[in-house]
Amino acid sequence: MRFARLLSGLFLGLCACAASAATPSLIPLPARVETAAGRFAYAAGRALPLAAPDPRARAAARFLREQLAAAGGPALRPVGSASAPGGVTLAIDPNAPAAAESYVLDVGPRGVRVAARDGAGLFRGVATLWQLFTDPADAGALPALHVEDAPRFAWRGLMLDSVRHMQSVADIERLLDQMALHKLNVLHWHLTDDQGWRIPIRRYPELTRIGAWRTPPGAGSDDEPQRYGGYYTQEQIRALVRYAAARRITVVPELDLPGHAQAAVASYPQVGVTGRRLPVSADWGVNTTLYNVDESTVRFLQNVLDEVMALFPSRYIHLGGDEAVKDQWQASPAVQARLKALGLKDEDALQSWLMDRLGRYLARHGRRMVGWDEILDGGVPGDAVVMSWRGTQGAEKAARLGHDVVLSPAPELYLDYLQSAREDEQTGRVPVRTLADVYAFEPVPKSLDAAQAAHVLGVQANMWTEHTPTMAHVEHAVFPRLDALAEVAWTPAAERDFHGFLARLPAQLARYRRAGIRYADSAFAPDIAVDEKAALASGSAPVTLSNQAGYGTLRYTVDGSAPGADAPRYEHPFTVRLPATVRAVALDGDGRPLAEPRARAIDRAALLARDGTALVNCPGSPFRLRVQPMPDATTLAPVYVVNLFNACQQWPEAPLDGVTAVRFDLARLPDNYQLAHEAKLVVRRPPATPHGELEIRLDRCDGPPLATLPLPDPAATPRRFSLAAPLPAQRGAHTLCLAFATPAGSPLYAFARVTLQAGAP
Repeated sequence: MRFARLLSGLFLGLCACAASAATPSLIPLPARVETAAGRFAYAAGRALPLAAPDPRARAAARFLREQLAAAGGPALRPVGSASAPGGVTLAIDPNAPAAAESYVLDVGPRGVRVAARDGAGLFRGVATLWQLFTDPADAGALPALHVEDAPRFAWRGLMLDSVRHMQSVADIERLLDQMALHKLNVLHWHLTDDQGWRIPIRRYPELTRIGAWRTPPGAGSDDEPQRYGGYYTQEQIRALVRYAAARRITVVPELDLPGHAQAAVASYPQVGVTGRRLPVSADWGVNTTLYNVDESTVRFLQNVLDEVMALFPSRYIHLGGDEAVKDQWQASPAVQARLKALGLKDEDALQSWLMDRLGRYLARHGRRMVGWDEILDGGVPGDAVVMSWRGTQGAEKAARLGHDVVLSPAPELYLDYLQSAREDEQTGRVPVRTLADVYAFEPVPKSLDAAQAAHVLGVQANMWTEHTPTMAHVEHAVFPRLDALAEVAWTPAAERDFHGFLARLPAQLARYRRAGIRYADSAFAPDIAVDEKAALASGSAPVTLSNQAGYGTLRYTVDGSAPGADAPRYEHPFTVRLPATVRAVALDGDGRPLAEPRARAIDRAALLARDGTALVNCPGSPFRLRVQPMPDATTLAPVYVVNLFNACQQWPEAPLDGVTAVRFDLARLPDNYQLAHEAKLVVRRPPATPHGELEIRLDRCDGPPLATLPLPDPAATPRRFSLAAPLPAQRGAHTLCLAFATPAGSPLYAFARVTLQAGAP
């Protein structure tokens, strides 16, 4: 190690004095960065020489050249020598650090050198070098520095659900590029579920002929239903696996079983418990369809795995194991007889038996099974890796039993959860998981001792796509929270610092903008808060500005102009007179926007209205979803809030002085959700009219209604419609409780906007 350090110091002529420059904008933060005096300057428009004499180095060099070209960075000109003075050298060096994926990077006045013992290490090093070359502060010169780096965890993953909604091959390739630039190394690819089967199995062609397609509710007509779906060809899968491998990323496929099996059972009913053919599910949630446990079904699954293993060289194969509701097994005499014949105590043990059979089958082929933490419930099969998603308890239990684990808990690392409660936030689930929340996650549970903690392979974020139908939705949900995950997975725990991370993030956001990545700016978007009661009472009110991350300089205007670096700086609340429009933006230290500017109109009409996303759940039911009008919508808007367990929303402190009527802009949405045993938690309000009613109550949801509005016939009304009703005179501010009473089997209803009116409806 000391010899390697000496060589790099001589090669680059680095100053041995104490570092004085700031840490460059690198994410994830390397394990060790030493800055020094001096810079490596290069001429704009002139290609830098690039030496990469080893085939592994040439592979890393090719990726670096491609990514720099895509990002507008400097051009690199390959040269045949072993080093490139005045340019970039990538070297396979036996004296480099021995840790897996480790590398050393040196920048000095005479050039740049990245060294590693193998190609994986070089690849991680060029990802760091790419960030240096694409830092907006670069300006044709890199800061002199020395980096010694290695990952904290071996498994640094992202799960992509391509079942609920598919992504194109080009979309997945672009995501793989970003994963490589974030030093992530596992793409967990969710390929089968109730709603679709996305991988062709030549021995069982019906899996894609039938199982790859579903008919969303309300799509098309009974005569010509509009199908949704598709699948990746085996050639496309092989190409994606090669594309990922070239970026030192392993693709781990997931085939979910014994639950989440409806697409397979729709294709081959004999592998199901009942033998009946079901449609491919168009519902989200937890379906109750299970695979059978007879020998013919086991052989079917083994045959499927044969073709899966031929497509995916990964050592790991994920077999799911989650949310397998055992109702069908419990009700089946044949399954119960099988359970008894095997000498098993219950259905959880039967699931463990099935997973163990398939796990041992994988082991005979040199593979290793991964399963969600429900595989613990009946005893962990074989040497399975446990992926802990129901909090961290599964990881703790499995590690104590001597099993390797990957931490992937909900909601902490589930990227389909909302990242803000802003009215302009996109689709997703609650609770909100902010950029700071993801960054704060610690993968090694404190309850584990050192030997048990050694079983923590790593960490993974999951991107489920029920409510993210396009890649634009996926990118909004993933970025920049993926930056936080990358630092959790790579950087030593002692070096992590959220404020420092935020200081390095603006450069990354600039890279996203150049690449066309549609990242969320939720953490930095200005919140414009006003004292509404004072505004309505006096015609003027104080305005407060903030943002979620508490980072950046907030600037604002009230004169109709766009806010920028020359706009007033927000330092304390300021007062506006109605009507007014406040515009605000958050800027980084160099005056660059951290988020798109936001504006808020402050006048009487605006203060007497609420978007549906700004309403809150009625007490006692925390569940909340932001959804689009159709399950397979392809736009980013509109977005509606639904609560599957209680169709009731509130407007707290609604200003009712002088209000004589209320108008509701509503949306009718498909109720395509399977709740399994949780269905018993749903609050039902008996309707008094054929299609149900919207009930308005004052202060309490169990009080007498102020007004009741019958809902129209869904078959005779557009999906978006309006209702209005007079309200009896009230004084002051009151909570309005807004609840739907509907017959069984009705659609869901959501509020687009609620408007209080001074006059007849």
